Amino acid sequence: MTDTRNADLTFGASDYLVHMAALNTASPSGFAVPASPWLCLGWVTTDGGTFSIEDETTDVQAAGSLEPIRTLNSRSTKTIQVTYQEAINPVIRALYDNVPLASLEPSSGTVSYDLPDKPADLRYAFVFDTIDGDKKVRLYMPNGKVTGRGEEQPQTTDVWGVQMTMTFYKGASGAAVRRSIDYGGVDVSGFFPVGP
Repeated sequence: MTDTRNADLTFGASDYLVHMAALNTASPSGFAVPASPWLCLGWVTTDGGTFSIEDETTDVQAAGSLEPIRTLNSRSTKTIQVTYQEAINPVIRALYDNVPLASLEPSSGTVSYDLPDKPADLRYAFVFDTIDGDKKVRLYMPNGKVTGRGEEQPQTTDVWGVQMTMTFYKGASGAAVRRSIDYGGVDVSGFFPVGP
């Protein structure tokens, strides 16, 4: 077997960008910075984002067998947790406070709005870009919403971080999550041998 180890295939994010658009907005083409109608969610902490996949299964038990006779795959939940550093960015506030973005447009430099008494089901499309030099990884989610919010803690020793967890669902015309990888010119042909 050929040794295919290649240090150029390691990945250390030098930048992490998050964009949002209306529910089911098509993915930007290639790896260009998303243009309008995509909105940037601003700076995030150096931790970037934590992407998780949680698969749930159910074992079917039956008489005559000590082990399950079948396992049902019942759910696969995909989430990302990110801490945003621009606490008063209108897009961040709208997502965290679960209000339409238009609620944060000021008429005279200030804005006031009510937080909903019961949660609204506000959904959006998201793009998460991770960059390491010429190498890039993009996660596109056509249908996502904020399902977890960290505690708010304005403080004097650091910026006010806004932590949110987004959960992603199947879009109108595709999977809940689509991953794209730009290898940045690194030769990966050795991973795909030709012939038997």
